[in-house]
Amino acid sequence: MTVEQNVLQPGGAAKHQQTFLNQLREITGINDIQVLQQALKDSNGNLELAVAFLTAKNAKVPQQEEATYYQTALPGNDRYISVGSQADTNVIDLTGDDKDDLQRAIALSLEESNRAFRETGITDEEQAISRVLEASIAENKASLKRTHPEVWSDSPNPYDRKRQDNCPVGLKNVGNTCWFSAVIQSLFNLLEFRRLVLNFNPPANAQDLPRNQKEHRNLPFMRELRYLFALLVGSKRKYVDPSRAVEILKDAFKSNDSQQQDVSEFTHKLLDWLEDAFQIKAEEERDGEKPKNPMVELFYGRFLAVGVLEGKKFENTEMFGQYPLQVNGFKDLHECLEAAMIEGEIESLHSENSAKSGQEHWFTELPPVLTFELSRFEFNQALGRPEKIHNKLEFPPILYLDRYMHKNREITRIKRDEIKRLKEYLTVLQQRLERYLSYGSGPKRFPLVDVLQYALEFASSKPVCTSPVDDLGASAPSSGTLPAQTSPSTIDQQGPSSSDVPSTSPVQRSVIHKPFTQSRIPPDLPMHPAPRHITEEELSVLEGCLHRWRTEVENDTRDLQESIARIHRTIELMYSDKTMVQVPYRLHAVLVHEGQANAGHYWAYIYDHHQSRWMKYNDISVTKSTWEELERDSFGGYRNASAYCLMYINDKEQYLIQEEFNKETGQILLGMDTLPSDLRDYVKEDNKRFEKELEEWDAELAQKAQQEKLLSQIPRAPAPSPAPVQAGEPEYLEQPSRTDLSKHLKEDSVQAINKALAEQEDRGPEAIMDTAIKLEYARLLKLAQEDPPPECDYRLRHAIVYFIQNQAPKKIIERTLLEQFGDHNLSFDERCRNIMKVAQAKLEMIKPDEVNMEEYERWHQDYRNFRETTMFLMVGLEFFQKKSYMEALLYLIYAYQNNKELLSKGPYRGHDEELISHYRRECLLKLNEHAAALFESGDDQEVNNGLIIMNELIVPCLPLLLVDEMEEKDIVAVEDMRNRWCSYLGQEMEPNLQEKLTDFLPKLLDCSTEIKGFNDPPKLPSYSTHELCERYARIMMSLSRTPADGR
Repeated sequence: MTVEQNVLQPGGAAKHQQTFLNQLREITGINDIQVLQQALKDSNGNLELAVAFLTAKNAKVPQQEEATYYQTALPGNDRYISVGSQADTNVIDLTGDDKDDLQRAIALSLEESNRAFRETGITDEEQAISRVLEASIAENKASLKRTHPEVWSDSPNPYDRKRQDNCPVGLKNVGNTCWFSAVIQSLFNLLEFRRLVLNFNPPANAQDLPRNQKEHRNLPFMRELRYLFALLVGSKRKYVDPSRAVEILKDAFKSNDSQQQDVSEFTHKLLDWLEDAFQIKAEEERDGEKPKNPMVELFYGRFLAVGVLEGKKFENTEMFGQYPLQVNGFKDLHECLEAAMIEGEIESLHSENSAKSGQEHWFTELPPVLTFELSRFEFNQALGRPEKIHNKLEFPPILYLDRYMHKNREITRIKRDEIKRLKEYLTVLQQRLERYLSYGSGPKRFPLVDVLQYALEFASSKPVCTSPVDDLGASAPSSGTLPAQTSPSTIDQQGPSSSDVPSTSPVQRSVIHKPFTQSRIPPDLPMHPAPRHITEEELSVLEGCLHRWRTEVENDTRDLQESIARIHRTIELMYSDKTMVQVPYRLHAVLVHEGQANAGHYWAYIYDHHQSRWMKYNDISVTKSTWEELERDSFGGYRNASAYCLMYINDKEQYLIQEEFNKETGQILLGMDTLPSDLRDYVKEDNKRFEKELEEWDAELAQKAQQEKLLSQIPRAPAPSPAPVQAGEPEYLEQPSRTDLSKHLKEDSVQAINKALAEQEDRGPEAIMDTAIKLEYARLLKLAQEDPPPECDYRLRHAIVYFIQNQAPKKIIERTLLEQFGDHNLSFDERCRNIMKVAQAKLEMIKPDEVNMEEYERWHQDYRNFRETTMFLMVGLEFFQKKSYMEALLYLIYAYQNNKELLSKGPYRGHDEELISHYRRECLLKLNEHAAALFESGDDQEVNNGLIIMNELIVPCLPLLLVDEMEEKDIVAVEDMRNRWCSYLGQEMEPNLQEKLTDFLPKLLDCSTEIKGFNDPPKLPSYSTHELCERYARIMMSLSRTPADGR
């Protein structure tokens, strides 16, 4: 537990002691600060003796009544110390027989630490922060320098990055900085904290202040934090980039190591830096009075530690910030708090003479913002690395803290004694109930009521007078025919039974009952065992006894269950009386960690107090959420996600979440109106740059549209006959034009013309053309109204079918039919040429106001996109069936993305979304398994190939599966892929593999849900309509899955 002592000690001595404690923790793996302090004290400050004491072979931690519970406010402690933790009794043996190794390790560690401290004045804890920040920036910069082609990049369309209405602004992950986003968003949504940061003014005499380390770090960081908060308030962007703030954090320290930052440690240091920055300002404005620091007032509280140590009573008041709680062994937050507030034999606190030790903690002053740090990591000493605790831990949306307040200590002690008595009684009742529910003395036990019921059923069964073996004796084969002890498997291997072969021999005609080979049971064999001899009188007495005993057992069981439920209810309501619900704290934010101890991803659930709803902040993605989703992801016990930090706020302190009001008009200030003038100007400038980006995009689109319009007005020349394409070398097109498609319609047009000529042979070309168009439209309308199987998609045969099904305007359909009959492909004979000329003349007569050409082009562009999507899907499925999953993946990704855009305009614009989603998902899962198999091989080349598959194909694709959180199958697939790689963390492997895995896992776990644009889609072959329909039908018919089995 991080606490702040009430008694100030000399800073230099405290920091050097903290350095020794850090060294002890690093060398021994023991995290209990009290045990480390006592060892240092017993060794008179000699680090080598302290390590030897802690790591001696078969060493035991001092007994609880002698040394476990120490006075927390000891002289010489650092400002932040640990309270309420339990020592680990299974310490690692680092001494062995060679003490020279231990001495060298200690000396080297001290030399490194002392040299760094002398040179920079920076502690080990601060350097740990530096390592992460520098790694985050390096990862971000490295991603910009990659030479291999990415599957996609950030969307060039700025509208994809535009903020929608008043949706909260996200934070871009600039390289393993999801921890930064989760913490900053949680604090930003505390309106009082937001106001403090936005209205912070640097000291007026900042230029005259000593240029110390804190000023170099804190004041510039406060400036960038103000800018970041201002952008979160008023930006027109969907998300903003926090790189400048992270850069300053990185520049504050120097380190080369890399790891993903711990949320609680970062929060602790962040508040420490902000406290220092506000302290500079407070001292400037104090006017002789003791300065008040708003960070301390907001986040720090006090508790009283009272206890007995070796029979001597002590009492200390201490300050605390984040309050750490152990998770292991507890089911809910109150159990964690009770364990943290009571240590040792608390009965001795009230006795005059006792040698036992123990202590209680009582809150004397709670902070407006109360943060609990849930300790979900423990050090596995056998494996030599930390492991995450996935146990379920429940916490309430409203937490009443009255029972932990010093003013309520007497009534709380009474209630605790009563609860202890009830729990002891509850244990006895549960043991009694267990004897009823698990009856018996052997390995298998059954409920006693069932045992009595089975006995009753046996006694009531129809008696039989023969042995279950004797009644088969007459039909059993003679010893000469079949060995007496032949096993069933041997019988099966001997072929058909002799009864299957007609014969006059009595032995061969005998019926042999063979289990597993003969399904019909002989009618004379009883279904259940039954007593051989029992009289009516005996049966009557036995049935009466069993009925009575069963009723008695049922009543006893029910009474026990009701008593247990009643006691549980009494315990639950123990603190529900009015006097114990006066200090309510409302859950404001939950910081969630997904992954393992070595790597993972953070996000936050934050309560919108004004809209009364939960929001999920996951880097750039900010979405509405529910308490049910929060429970699933935060309580633990479900996949690898669980809460790591809980932020509660005093529900009676409304100023924490209250909006600002205009002092003159009394109206609520929102958005840009809440910003100081300098920040308002800063945000306006950034918004102008973004608006300019939007304008440039619009201008580029308008220019392209104008060019397409001009090209469409140029008279078409006769299409040259296509050059023959060699088999196996299809012609590749970026995007088929409408002319390329129209040449495939020549046969349909000729058939319609021939039918029209047969009906009206003596009519002119115009009348024949009108009839041909009507016949063609009637044919296409019939196709559009049919409900064909999936392999027969009539939309691929003609654009008109697509238009009819999607309710295109009549003018669009009419012009399309005219273009079909006015196409130059019909100039091969005189009659068709005349009809073609009539159609072209009618096209020229259409006035601009009769048909909206922009709308006309959009419909045909959508149809081209539909055919292109079909080809992406078809080629992707063909590769999938060939097990060429790497090739199939990119086609299926483009098919899904294009299809999703089409379906957004109408349900018949694209293909079955679940079908594409299924094969895209299967493709990723198979590639993931293949990459994992390569990694498991241990061969350097194959390991690298596996990681290349993951980094270049799978990791970039995960955001596409996560962007739609309603698609449960995709989310489960992502979890399966992540868990596959996280499972390696608990396995022994070569150091180089461990290093590669540690470097790769953050990329896999820390993926954004940003929708990105693609670069260089795969080229598609040019198919005729007939070829396209044929290949599409073939692949759809060959799919192994049916809609009910995966789509």
